[in-house]
Amino acid sequence: MTQDLSPAEYASAIDEARQRLLQFAQNCTDGDWHSVPIKGDPRPVGVITDHVAHAYEYLADWIGDLIAGRSVQVNEEIVDELNAEHAAEAGPVTAEHVAAHLRSSGDALISLVAGLEPGQLDADEGRVRRLAVIAARHADGHRTEIEAALATAD
Repeated sequence: MTQDLSPAEYASAIDEARQRLLQFAQNCTDGDWHSVPIKGDPRPVGVITDHVAHAYEYLADWIGDLIAGRSVQVNEEIVDELNAEHAAEAGPVTAEHVAAHLRSSGDALISLVAGLEPGQLDADEGRVRRLAVIAARHADGHRTEIEAALATAD
């Protein structure tokens, strides 16, 4: 994905990737949904999928803060902590819950990104754009990793 998209194009890319993840989730068997197929990742497929919805929430928060001129601390340690908290709190999630979560958090993020002025993508030395790129790639990254892991587990 190029990093020179308009806000509407980023929003569309986020939505398209989210739709592919939703389709994947709807096609998961119960066994796949509860399996832990990714080496080194103790989370079941359902929790990883819900993690994407959770990430949409904190990405939207960060983008909103940056656009409002507020300072945002983002680094690998903070993201790992957010992910660990989500995994601990998520418990067994149903496909229906995750689909609703992906829709609600994704809709909010997509609306926020689509409503940006092009120049706002460059806020805070381009951090808003980088977060939009991450949001657009996130669902596909996890989906393809899970699909590959499930394919080798068969």
